[in-house]
Amino acid sequence: MTVLRLGHRRDRDKRITSHLGLTARAFGADRFLLSGDLDPGVLDTLTSVRQRFGGDMDVRHEASAMGWLKRFAGHDAGDGTAGVAIHLTMYGEPFREVIPTIRRDRPVVVVVGGAKVPGQVYGICQYNVAIGQQPHSEVAALALFLDSWYSSVATPLRFDAGEVKIMPSKSRKNVVTFDEEE
Repeated sequence: MTVLRLGHRRDRDKRITSHLGLTARAFGADRFLLSGDLDPGVLDTLTSVRQRFGGDMDVRHEASAMGWLKRFAGHDAGDGTAGVAIHLTMYGEPFREVIPTIRRDRPVVVVVGGAKVPGQVYGICQYNVAIGQQPHSEVAALALFLDSWYSSVATPLRFDAGEVKIMPSKSRKNVVTFDEEE
């Protein structure tokens, strides 16, 4: 699962884009691609969280997002076959109805737009999916989509090789820190 953030604006979107990357990681994405302005701060934040809390989500900037998306959906999702491209948009079809119909036997990219999504995205993506037909947060849309996508997975997500681990607790913070020597 890849999450592609289209049209990042460095001076305006760093917080929302960072939250998209954190949400993608927490809900099980393997890769986060940032397009639009190159923003080392966002990439560094996501890499730092991966190092501290574990996991192996790949994070990088994609200079030619539309070319990458066309190749991915058209003929090369990394393994020589076409991938499945899903565009999150409030103009799409209801996500709870669409998710069960989406192929899961190929690599998947979830496209999350920025300020102005090029119209061709609607044609490139096989699915245009809406969390609701009202303005809302891209982060909320991604979280709901990924939660629904992975809800059938019986195995909980694991984030190995981190420096810290949060232990569930009913009444307090419980953080375990791992020494580098252990």
